[in-house]
Amino acid sequence: MTAPHTQSSSITGLPGARAAMWVAPLCWIAVLLDGFDLVVLGAVIPSLLDYDAWGLSTGTITMISTFGLIGMTIGALVIGTLTDVIGRRRALLYAVAAFSILTLLCAIAPNPFIFGLLRFLAGVGLGGALPTALALVNEFSKKQGGGSASTMLMTGYHVGAVATAALALVVIEPFGWRAMFVVGALPAVVLIPLMLRYLPESPSYLLAHRKRAEAEEIAARYGVELEAAPTSEVGRAEAANPVRALFSSKFLRNSIAIWITSFMGLLLVYGLNTWLPTIMREAGYNLGASLTFLLILNAGAVVGLLIAGGVANKIGPRTAAIVWFTGAALFLALLSVKVSFGIYVMVFLAGCFVFSAQVLVYAFTSANHPPQIRATALGWSAGVGRVGAICGPILGGVLLGAGYAVPWGFYAFALVGLLGAISISCTRVRI
Repeated sequence: MTAPHTQSSSITGLPGARAAMWVAPLCWIAVLLDGFDLVVLGAVIPSLLDYDAWGLSTGTITMISTFGLIGMTIGALVIGTLTDVIGRRRALLYAVAAFSILTLLCAIAPNPFIFGLLRFLAGVGLGGALPTALALVNEFSKKQGGGSASTMLMTGYHVGAVATAALALVVIEPFGWRAMFVVGALPAVVLIPLMLRYLPESPSYLLAHRKRAEAEEIAARYGVELEAAPTSEVGRAEAANPVRALFSSKFLRNSIAIWITSFMGLLLVYGLNTWLPTIMREAGYNLGASLTFLLILNAGAVVGLLIAGGVANKIGPRTAAIVWFTGAALFLALLSVKVSFGIYVMVFLAGCFVFSAQVLVYAFTSANHPPQIRATALGWSAGVGRVGAICGPILGGVLLGAGYAVPWGFYAFALVGLLGAISISCTRVRI
């Protein structure tokens, strides 16, 4: 791996505008992989259930989904914390490489156990990519602390989800479910070499680790305003042990409220993306129509993100998150109303609110933690939230197994959205 000093020097040869253009796109593509992983299992579940060689049940698939999400939880907590120790650039490179290799291996898994194990390990690799990319993009944003940097980055998450749902419509039937995992590994062929050459280290990280010369060089090249390095004993202690800082009296209230909100937000995201095609098939739609619902849900997410970023910049990410979680609860409840063409509009609007709500939690987290613990705070927000991501597919599976997914599943998810609105309202704006 290229050393930070050597890497920053190689970028110095680029004109300033050309160098600055690389950070957001590279992080965006990395987050796109997270969007692929979000949807791919939900897209292949109907095919896996029909795959006679494995004879999978709904319970087994729920377990496989849970293994992948447990891996993501571990990855977010561990890699997210290591990002504040080893650097943003190196952590993101490791995360992307590990996920891509292990996802490719999923395509040749010989049995359900190996498939589940590979999904778990791929989750560990990918788990740290999102908080690391969020920290980098926010630190290189000209409007640090606003919502637009986070929401624009997270459009990659849902573009990846939409592309995966669309690809499933044309790939699975002629080529089989295994081909989807080959597709998921392909972006790394281009992404990793570009990241090695063009992705800079975070000046905030370098300052926190007393590498001022390198920080100033990169900041000048990218037009970044340096954040104040920790100078007090408390600040240096936070940099040395960022996890302990999250549990200190200064941050504990926000930590708990953010974790609960993130739990609710990712429960919605993963519960709906894992089981929506199957729930819609249970409601009488064919496979093609149920996958279309998944595509529309995530298309709504992209539109919602573009709107949410501007709103958050005006009213603050905390207030915007309260509004968005409340909207998610409303439109999820309305999905229980049986209509014909209008159901596509309802799914689209639910996507606008459900996914943006969780991203606004990340925007608030980034804006309300100092640079020396920012990636750790984002990692723990995503990591604890992944526990909700585990519970979402379990909730959907239980409701499907009991025969209550339609309409009671929508009411259960709406309640989760309401709890998210309540918990984020308990936070305090600190910075």
